[in-house]
Amino acid sequence: MKKAIKFMLNGDPVETLADTNVTMTDFLRRDMHLTGTKRGCEEGECGACTILLDRRPVASCLMLATEAEGHEIVTIEGIMEDGKLHPVQRQFVEKWALQCGFCTPGMIISAVALLEENPSPTEAEIRDAIAGNLCRCTGYAKIVEAIGAAAESLSRKVA
Repeated sequence: MKKAIKFMLNGDPVETLADTNVTMTDFLRRDMHLTGTKRGCEEGECGACTILLDRRPVASCLMLATEAEGHEIVTIEGIMEDGKLHPVQRQFVEKWALQCGFCTPGMIISAVALLEENPSPTEAEIRDAIAGNLCRCTGYAKIVEAIGAAAESLSRKVA
């Protein structure tokens, strides 16, 4: 069974039909062709599928696509600014904060949400913000460093 839904996706209005039993992860990947959101554990434990729902990080594997009705969804594909990498994305590259890259979209989305709410987080606040995102490759040190550097970069941009 399908249901008509209207929502904003990465700044663009979407009006479509969605299966009533499909997760947002699968909807984004299959129907919207946005494959940056990863399917990991499908239980809300790993954070690979993290998206922003009305500017708050959520596990898209625990959300039905039909729940997007009337909301704003932002995925990893939607955070670039004027065709340039978002400062968090840029710092992940510059600080070598990724290895296999599977957790990277969810980590970056969680970091973007943190920095929108708290532009000058402490290391403990950064670690808390990404606590729902599992990485099996990096050991988190470079990830935390990249998020801190992005915060500094953004604060210089505002000043």
